[in-house]
Amino acid sequence: MPTFPLTLAVITRNEAGSIARCLDSVPFAAEKLVVDSGSDDDTVAIAQAHGARVVHQDWLGFGAQRNFATTQCAHDWILVLDADEYLSPELAAELERRLPALIAGDAPAAYLRRRTIYMGRPMRWYRPNVGEKLARLYHRGRARWSDVRVHESLRFEGRAPTFDAPFDHANNPTLAHKQLKVLRYAELKCRDWLDRRKPARMWQAPFVYALAFLKDYLFRLACLDGWRGFLIAQTAASYALYKRMRYYEMVNNPESVADAADLLNKHQLDR
Repeated sequence: MPTFPLTLAVITRNEAGSIARCLDSVPFAAEKLVVDSGSDDDTVAIAQAHGARVVHQDWLGFGAQRNFATTQCAHDWILVLDADEYLSPELAAELERRLPALIAGDAPAAYLRRRTIYMGRPMRWYRPNVGEKLARLYHRGRARWSDVRVHESLRFEGRAPTFDAPFDHANNPTLAHKQLKVLRYAELKCRDWLDRRKPARMWQAPFVYALAFLKDYLFRLACLDGWRGFLIAQTAASYALYKRMRYYEMVNNPESVADAADLLNKHQLDR
């Protein structure tokens, strides 16, 4: 497969189990860059063995970390994947066909479709996990990541094409991994809310839980994926509720922000 003036950029911390698959799935990238925030496993060595240039950067938050990675890339066109994501052979072939025209044109970015592997096999019906469109391929002079701690998005103006074949996301090896991620993401989101002085409206909490569950279970068709769908809907609703409970605590007991940060740092969940 030919190479293109494109950088694959991946941000990591303790991703030894998945980084090789991620890097190897993009053989056409002229550069592979890993921005690591302090792994104490074999992530860095494995990334280097699989052709990546590794740069260290202390954790800045998801949006800022991705923007830092953008500045370190050797090429203007950048493909962003998480360490637990990887291109399908079909998408790699489609990118090989369509990248020359994209790079030569003036589009700011392109959308890729993500397929989620959950509990060992792909989800079949739940809409966010079947062909979810994400802007992950972009020109760094025409797009920028939002500067938020979590749930960052790529910001750009203009039309962006969509690739048809999916890339895969090996989502949370176990429910234990998912619950730890919920704690981490909720803490980051609540800190963003705290910075913006968002009002704490606990009266909304019961409605938020019910509406979030119904949205995913019924309207996003999780119900058609059986008990796996039920678990996804319940986890999403619990996350929506827990964020609001935790934020209420932050507002009413400011000391809890530092106390929780110390605890999450002790268990390496602070980033």
